[in-house]
Amino acid sequence: MTVKELMATLEDFDPNMEVKFAYNFGDYWGTEVASNITEIDEGQVRHSDYHRMDKVVDDENDEEYYTKTVVIIK
Repeated sequence: MTVKELMATLEDFDPNMEVKFAYNFGDYWGTEVASNITEIDEGQVRHSDYHRMDKVVDDENDEEYYTKTVVIIK
């Protein structure tokens, strides 16, 4: 999803609604939880074969391996 697509998606919602980030808690029941968003920032990611998805590059010395700059919502 791009920033443009996200903005278009949110356009029809009440601007005073809370926004949460949902994810699987990883417990036995597979509970989906919704946490508060505390940060939105630009960051670098690269694909991780181990995780089979993009991984946030958090080591400044590792920047040479990043594949793209993205908006990260935490």
